[in-house]
Amino acid sequence: MNHDDHDDLGGGLTGNALYEMVIAREQGDWAAAHAAARAVTSRPVTAHPAHANLYRGAPAVAYVLHTAGHRAYARSLAALDAETAAIAADRLDAAHHRMDSGRPPRLREYDLISGLTGLGAYLLHRGHDDVLKRVLRYLVRVITEPLTVDGHRVPGWWAATDPRDAVGTGRFAYGHANFGIAHGVTGPLALLALARRAGRTVDGHDDALAEGVAHLTAWAQPLDNGSTGWPELLPLDTYRKGPQPGAPPGRPSWCYGTPGIARALQLAALALQDDAARRLAEHTTLQTLTDTRQTGQITDASLCHGWSGLLLASTRTASEAALPHLTTALPALHTHLKPDATRHGTTKDTGLLTGTPGILLTAHTLTTSSRPVTAGWETCLLLN
Repeated sequence: MNHDDHDDLGGGLTGNALYEMVIAREQGDWAAAHAAARAVTSRPVTAHPAHANLYRGAPAVAYVLHTAGHRAYARSLAALDAETAAIAADRLDAAHHRMDSGRPPRLREYDLISGLTGLGAYLLHRGHDDVLKRVLRYLVRVITEPLTVDGHRVPGWWAATDPRDAVGTGRFAYGHANFGIAHGVTGPLALLALARRAGRTVDGHDDALAEGVAHLTAWAQPLDNGSTGWPELLPLDTYRKGPQPGAPPGRPSWCYGTPGIARALQLAALALQDDAARRLAEHTTLQTLTDTRQTGQITDASLCHGWSGLLLASTRTASEAALPHLTTALPALHTHLKPDATRHGTTKDTGLLTGTPGILLTAHTLTTSSRPVTAGWETCLLLN
């Protein structure tokens, strides 16, 4: 384990702490939660705007302490909260400067894991209206104001970089379109939908939701086995050709795959009362759950790209679905929710996205009658 991962939500000790907080809130025994909080806060957490985000540093720790809702953390949370709001404001200034120059963004400017969508998820979770609305206005611009790349019109969320967010070379010389909820357009779309549900809206909000829905509807491709799915990411030449039927089905992960994309589409469709988009999201989820060519690509139980992410995202989609078969398709897959059910032993011990705490938290959430106390932690995945 890396010595500096204490303030890492995705792969470090902050992810462990989130699990302990949720359990403590439900069961009333705070000993393990307080020990986990000490492990995280005993060393300084990063608050540098270039490195701090929902999954690392001050915002990550603030997210966990807010989820805990315990008075013992009030003073620490107030300080981290102020730092997080300042980080978001700093990031917004840089993003608007970049937009005004007409250049495409890096993924880490806007995405859920590293960017302003993730900071917006924290601000929504926390109830921070002023800075949240600034983030929402920024995301409306990202979705509705197109860019020009190599003489071609592309969406405002077009990444200037390759999928690892490094300077693009080769087939990614002109960047790429990213569809996944962790790094792509469906993160902003889900946040805008959840914010609208919470009564937090800005000018152009519904236009941005409709634009996102239209894009996902256009790019829902017939796969080679009769299912429907979305590409994970596309370089410029492939994107320009438009949707191509006959692609092989991808891995149904939360981070890049159909489960996360479909939940974002469903949330946006529910916000706009768009029945066609809602049906598309729900049918695509059902096909994913019942298509062994897709589920066979999952090799561990993790939240990011394993069974936990598939099941949690699909369960949230099913909970609001007009399609009854979705709920009946889920129980058969619950047997995969065991930390030791990994074929390749890729699951780490720490962290929410890649480690055992994420699997245990998902299993707990899906087997407990979903009380609001438990479900609140899912804002960091933009599922609820």
